[in-house]
Amino acid sequence: MPYAPEYLHLVIPDVRFEAYLYGRNSDNVFAGQTGARDSVDDQLATGRDLCHRHGWPIIHEFKDSDVSASRHAKKARGDFEDLLATIISSPAPEGVRRIVVAYEASRYYRDLEAYVRLRNACMTTGTLLCYNDQVYDLSRRDDRKATAMHAVDAEDEADAMQARNARTTTLEAEAGKPHGRLPFGYAREYAVVGGRSRCIRQYEHPVQGPVVLKAFQHIDSGHSVRSLLRWLNSHPDAARPDGSKWSSRTVRIMLKNRAYLGERLHNGVYRKGTWEPIKGLETPQGRAMFNRVTAKLTDPARRPQRGTEVSHLLTYIGLCGECGDHALLSAQPRQNTGPGLACDAARDVSMAEDAVNAYVEEHVIAWFSNKAAARAALVPKGEDIAENLAAAQRLINGYEEQLREARQLAEKFDEQTGRPMLSAGSLARLEQSLGPKLEAERAKMRGLTGVSPLVLGLLDSPDPDAVWNGRPATDTEPEVPALTLEQKREVIRNVVTVRLYKATKRGSTKPDFTRIRLAFVGEPGFREQPLRARGTARAQPLVVLAGPASGTV
Repeated sequence: MPYAPEYLHLVIPDVRFEAYLYGRNSDNVFAGQTGARDSVDDQLATGRDLCHRHGWPIIHEFKDSDVSASRHAKKARGDFEDLLATIISSPAPEGVRRIVVAYEASRYYRDLEAYVRLRNACMTTGTLLCYNDQVYDLSRRDDRKATAMHAVDAEDEADAMQARNARTTTLEAEAGKPHGRLPFGYAREYAVVGGRSRCIRQYEHPVQGPVVLKAFQHIDSGHSVRSLLRWLNSHPDAARPDGSKWSSRTVRIMLKNRAYLGERLHNGVYRKGTWEPIKGLETPQGRAMFNRVTAKLTDPARRPQRGTEVSHLLTYIGLCGECGDHALLSAQPRQNTGPGLACDAARDVSMAEDAVNAYVEEHVIAWFSNKAAARAALVPKGEDIAENLAAAQRLINGYEEQLREARQLAEKFDEQTGRPMLSAGSLARLEQSLGPKLEAERAKMRGLTGVSPLVLGLLDSPDPDAVWNGRPATDTEPEVPALTLEQKREVIRNVVTVRLYKATKRGSTKPDFTRIRLAFVGEPGFREQPLRARGTARAQPLVVLAGPASGTV
C-alpha cells in the first residue's frame, strides 16, 4: 500500500527526502476545467505546497506544456525525457531518498510504455513516486501493482478520448469546419462549447489575406519563388505569426494550400469549407490563377532539382557553433579546392568537407567501440532488450518475406493460361492484412528502448568499423557491405551533435580539428530532438558481426 506523505519519515526513517516536480498538460486545456486539466503552473504550485508542508527540498522542476502523454501523441515530451535521464544519471547521495512528485498518474503517462520506463528508472535508483497525495515505493510488489493499474486506467482514458476526438473530427470534416493549424492569411474566432474551446468562425485576416493574393500574383506573373521569398521576408505585413522566416518550403506549402479556395481536406478528399476563399481567388479567374501557380510548382521540368538522394554526410545535420543551433551546415563549392562545409545562414564558418567527414566518422566509430559507455547512454537498465528485439525482428523478417514472395508471384504468369500466379486482389488483401502487423512490430521495436535497430546494430557489433565501412569477403567470412550514406546520416543524427566553429588562426592550410566539437548522447550539448534533416533513412536491420573485434580505431 502507498504511504501518506505525513508518515513517510516514520516508515523510512533516518533519511532526508528531496523532490523532483513534474507537470504536464495537453493542447486541449481550456478555461474552466479542473482536476487533471489544471494548467502546468497550477500543478507545479500544488506540488510545491506539498513539498513545503513535508519538508522536501525541490532540486529540479520539469514541465511539458501542450503535449499529450498518450501513444497517439505527435510531439515528444522533452522534459519527461529529461526527468528520466536525470533520475538515472544523478543518483541520490547516501542518506537521501529522491521523490518524483506530480499531480496525478495521468500527468506522468497515458501510455503503458512510458509507465514502464519511469518505473524502471525509479526501481533502479530507489526513487519514490508521488501523485494524488500518495507516495509509492516501486521496490515493493503491491505498489508496483497499484501504479500499474493506475497506468492502465490512464491509457484507457486516453484511448477513449482519442476515439471521441476522431468521431468529432470526422463530423466536423463532413460539415466543412476548419481544423488543424491556422493557415497564414486567415484568423479564427473561438468559444468555449461544452467545456472545450471550439473554432466557431474562420475568416480572412485583414493584413495577411492580401499578402497571400499578392504571392499568387507574383508567381503567376513569371517571377521566381526566390524573389517572392525575398519580398516576404522583407515586408512587415508578410511577417509570420510565430516570428520565423519564410523558406522555400513554407512558401511552396502556402501556394499549394487549397484552404485558400475555401476547401477542407480530410482523408485525402477536399470538400467545401465553411469559410470564404481569399478575396481574389473566389472568382473563376482566381481559381484559374491558383491552378496555374500549382502547376508551375509541381512541374519537375520547371524546377531545378538534383533528385531525392543525398550526396553529403553532414549537410543539414551539422550545426554552426557561432550562429547557434538554428543555423545548419551545408556543402558549398570553394574555389580551387574541394567542397567545403559551411554555415547555411551567415556563411561565417567553413571547413573542408572531407576533413570534417573523416573526423566525425572516426569519432563515431570510436564511440561505438566503447561498448560500456555507449550502451549506458543508449539502452535503459532493467529490460531484456536483446530477447524482445530478437522476437520482434523474427516476426518482421517473416512478414517481409511473405510479402516479398507474394509480390514476386503477382509478377509471374502461368505459361498456359496467361494468368498471374497471384491475383492483384489477393495481393492487396494480403498487404492489407500483413501491413498493420508489420508496422506494429516495427513500432514495438522502436518502443522497447527508443533506439533504432540501425543504432543498436552498431552497438551490438564487436567491430563497428567493419559495419560502418564494410569488409571484403575472406576465405572464412562473407562480405559485409558498408552502411549507405543515408544510414550513416541516420546514425549521426541519433548519437552525436556536430558543431563547427571559426578558425583561431588565419592563413593555415592544415585542418584545425579543434574547431569541430562533438556532443554524444548523454553529454552536455547533445540535441535530444535534432532539427529535421533531409536524407535520413528509416531504421533498417544491420549485419551484426560475430567473433572478436578485428582491431581498434
